[in-house]
Amino acid sequence: MNLRRWFQEHSLLLLAIRDTPEAIAGGVAIGIFFWFPPVLGFKTLGAILFAWLTRSNILAAVIAVTLHDVLLPVMFVVYRWEYCLGYWILSNPHHWPQRLSRADWLLHPRWVDWNMFWKTFSTVGKPLLIGSAICGMPAALVAFVLTKIVVARHQRKKQLPTPTPAGKEP
Repeated sequence: MNLRRWFQEHSLLLLAIRDTPEAIAGGVAIGIFFWFPPVLGFKTLGAILFAWLTRSNILAAVIAVTLHDVLLPVMFVVYRWEYCLGYWILSNPHHWPQRLSRADWLLHPRWVDWNMFWKTFSTVGKPLLIGSAICGMPAALVAFVLTKIVVARHQRKKQLPTPTPAGKEP
């Protein structure tokens, strides 16, 4: 999908929402924050839940989190960078991670091997979640401020009375 076309279509949807600029901007910020964690199946559900809890606009959160689907081809590079950042923060003394190698996947008769799941989560998951929170917070803050400014300006323009031509009374 074309990124420019996606922005044009969805920015009009955001501007058409009837809510306060703060609620719309809060929904967009929550949706942007949920781009970053690597929980592919739960991004939209998480955005809806947090938008509901914070009384932000749920539709704005859903629209913002769908941008992740457009950016999916580059998200793996972002995930790698988040992992490196989280690893650096969690290591003592601070150092960058070693080069990631392919995991040795063993075939098991069960669908889920919980030992492998927790081993993988403790080595990769924690740094990735820490890094995604650190990357997501500034992006969400910038999205909140910019969205609030744009929506407030749009709503002010809509409320201004249209000027009548000189000499004609309504």
